[in-house]
Amino acid sequence: MIEIGKYNDLKILRQTSVGLYLGDGTEDVLLPNKYCPEKFEIDDVLSVFVYLDYAERKIATNITPKINLHEFALLQVSAVTEFGAFMDWGLEKELLVPFKEQNMRLEEGRWYIVYLDLDTQTDRLYATNKIEKRLQNDVLTVAEKDEVDLVIYQKTDMGYTVIVNHQHKGLVFENEIFRELRVGDKLKGYIRNIREDNKLDISLSPIGYERAVDEHCDIVFKKLAANQGFMNVTDKTSPEEIYLHFGMSKKAFKKAIGSLYKDRVIEITPDGIKLISN
Repeated sequence: MIEIGKYNDLKILRQTSVGLYLGDGTEDVLLPNKYCPEKFEIDDVLSVFVYLDYAERKIATNITPKINLHEFALLQVSAVTEFGAFMDWGLEKELLVPFKEQNMRLEEGRWYIVYLDLDTQTDRLYATNKIEKRLQNDVLTVAEKDEVDLVIYQKTDMGYTVIVNHQHKGLVFENEIFRELRVGDKLKGYIRNIREDNKLDISLSPIGYERAVDEHCDIVFKKLAANQGFMNVTDKTSPEEIYLHFGMSKKAFKKAIGSLYKDRVIEITPDGIKLISN
């Protein structure tokens, strides 16, 4: 069955004047001419996104939407009508947030975190910004040290609330943030700790000293190589300047150069650090 709101790998069945008909053996769907590849053969398999067009028919496209079914994303409201708010999600037909799915009245031009869902009775995709209803931590699908997908949800006094794997809610504490974060950012994170109440503490760096140091060492090495083997950074360099150059905390930087020095990769001088020529 061809799934709405997702990518489907479909076989080219036939070419018509309006486009290519694709199928999975159970049904077929039109890929309009404007989305067809320049070169193709019958029986080729294409990966396409499927949704309903203005006539409520399944339609395929090769345009990448800004959100997929059962996922969260930051989208902008393009218009507010008597039916609800319409959001720009990158496709020709805009995405509706019905009034009943709005925590507060959405305003034209503003950006909101929304969740893409499917009305199984009508096969219509819709968005909702009743985010809390779509998140649960009662049954976790993650374990400590797992790498996870994050969506930055909201700023709090303690740090940033994040959406974990489009299923759970977690927290990145303020003192562990060494980069600029914005609501809606999508990035990788790691499960630092699972508390007794199933609350998730999230790290933006890999868990474990060795893995983190290896990655930070690689960053420092490449920066040195790109700067003719020398950079004027020392123990007295401010954390802000270190972050500006290397994108890491001063603590992580000191661990990285300590490891590189031990391995005889760099030399530490009063003026900075430099690569040792082999």
